Amino acid sequence: MTSRPHRAPLLLALLAAASLPGCRAAEPGGSESQAEAEALFQLLATAIQDADTALIEDLFWPEATYEDFATQQEYRGLEEIVGYLTARHRWADGVYWNAGRVHATLDGAVGEWVFSGVHARPIGGLVPEGTGREVVLYGVTILELEGDRIIRAADYTDTAPLWLQLGGRITLPGGEIIEWDGN
Repeated sequence: MTSRPHRAPLLLALLAAASLPGCRAAEPGGSESQAEAEALFQLLATAIQDADTALIEDLFWPEATYEDFATQQEYRGLEEIVGYLTARHRWADGVYWNAGRVHATLDGAVGEWVFSGVHARPIGGLVPEGTGREVVLYGVTILELEGDRIIRAADYTDTAPLWLQLGGRITLPGGEIIEWDGN
């Protein structure tokens, strides 16, 4: 794997992120690698919230993959990963993507997150116009690291709440209908 010329700012950002309130110091018996993995997760949260394409590119190896298990899609390489991670900004205003608890290992991290935004524009061919409704989703992302960068990431979330919060309905076999009641 080759290092990119602008890695020094990423390393400084990792050190700065390690001091954020959401980042804990490595547990006794833990390691610097675990603290770095946790800081990488926090940086990813910032990059997604801000649609910071340069930071996203710095966080991932060029041959990395990112899987979205809710839609059963896999994104390969930096261009596809950047497209996936910035897509919510194409349809939502006021994007908030905040990392919660992060559980770091020597070669990765698992982190909980909350996403919210106001649906302002179409979502592909699925929702033709903005509804003005706020949506809130909870999920988990698994990161696998090689050195100080992400080689694979996977998002796990339930998208049913998204569609229900936008005014959609789910019809179950047998005819029962689930609609969003605001809770």
